[in-house]
Amino acid sequence: MREGRLSGRLIALGVTGSISAYKAVELLRLLTAEGADVVVMLSPSATRFVGPLSFAALSRHPVESDVLDLLPDGRIGHIVIADSADAIVVAPATAHWLAAMANGLSGDVVTAAALATSAPVVVAPAMDGDMWTHPATVSNVARLRDDFGYTVVAPESGPLASGQTGVGRLAELPAIVDAVVAAVGGRPIRQASAAARPPVVDAAPRDADLVGRRIVITAGGTREPIDPVRYIGNRSTGKMGVAVADAAIARGAAVTLIAAAVEVALPPEGHVVRVETAAGLREALRDAMPLADALVMAAAVADFTPMAPSDRKISRAGGGLTLELSPTPDLLAEIAALGAGSGDGPGTAAPILVGFAAETGGLERAPEKLRAKGIDLLVANDVSEAGSGFGTDTNRVTILDRGGTVDALPLMTKREVADRILDRVARALDARDAAAQTAGMHPDMQEGRPA
Repeated sequence: MREGRLSGRLIALGVTGSISAYKAVELLRLLTAEGADVVVMLSPSATRFVGPLSFAALSRHPVESDVLDLLPDGRIGHIVIADSADAIVVAPATAHWLAAMANGLSGDVVTAAALATSAPVVVAPAMDGDMWTHPATVSNVARLRDDFGYTVVAPESGPLASGQTGVGRLAELPAIVDAVVAAVGGRPIRQASAAARPPVVDAAPRDADLVGRRIVITAGGTREPIDPVRYIGNRSTGKMGVAVADAAIARGAAVTLIAAAVEVALPPEGHVVRVETAAGLREALRDAMPLADALVMAAAVADFTPMAPSDRKISRAGGGLTLELSPTPDLLAEIAALGAGSGDGPGTAAPILVGFAAETGGLERAPEKLRAKGIDLLVANDVSEAGSGFGTDTNRVTILDRGGTVDALPLMTKREVADRILDRVARALDARDAAAQTAGMHPDMQEGRPA
């Protein structure tokens, strides 16, 4: 490939739920090597195969994965992409996506952006061989190519995920890049202004300042059973907690991620403990905390649990249902009351404790929550605010510490929020260790004089 064939172009890379989705990361690299500015869109099923963080780090743009999400600056993400991209390339494109696109069903950001754009669209299918040759798929591909004018980079023959051999493998990545270059051709750049394009993520790398640190992070929402099929839950998706885990791993920490109900991919590099209820989370924390240097309690723990859950499904034949609830323990306050960890080595000093407070209508109660829990940092946000609620890729938080400092951050991606939190955790750990070292010195050495 010749370098710079896509110089100055904005290319939208749509990834759908195929096993070959992992190849899209390398495709992003190849497009970037050609000079393209690349923004990535993931269908819901694609996020099951590959997470957004690698794409965000390499593209330096927020990754679009939900048609309802807004960009950090308030614009509708997939519409901005549709209006500014010089080309959209969907690779891999599943049989499901081909069918949805051929019939104009915009149920994900990839189809929505393709429907809303006037830019050329390049499609690289990948699927099982029998799916590729099915008359429905053949018809859908023909419609995209002949009626919509899309460029279709046909799959190749070879071993497939099913264990069979046949036509269905994603085309070689350089061939896909060549197709994008050809589709753009001599067209003028649609939007040269950075302001008209998706915003750039603050991708400034952090130092590996958590190497040797053991960080426990909780994520997701607990589910308190009413009977075997019903539960009391909340709207947490786990995005914030997982973002903290990913950021901590990137900074060198040994991470234990205690995950309740989550809707995002979990980092493979961390030690993951799955739980469901507040009681299960309590037990997992008891196991994980003795050697922990810090705890970031991002999970949304249910405040109440049914006192007498049924072991059989409750019938609706009896009419209404009355539940008697009991409060769940304040797990973070319990840990704070325990103080220092137990055991030898790292973690024997008191861990740095970070709590979260999801409020509505304001953050007036946050300072009192910080004092009542006895923790080091409290991250508070108003979940009723646009872009700052459950399930969004952005957050607007205020970080409070026990010294009275209040740091109100602007709206930013959850990964950026995670790094801001970990900046504070890293500094607090360094200060804790320095204080412990000074406390162990001879009094004259504490003043910088030899004993």
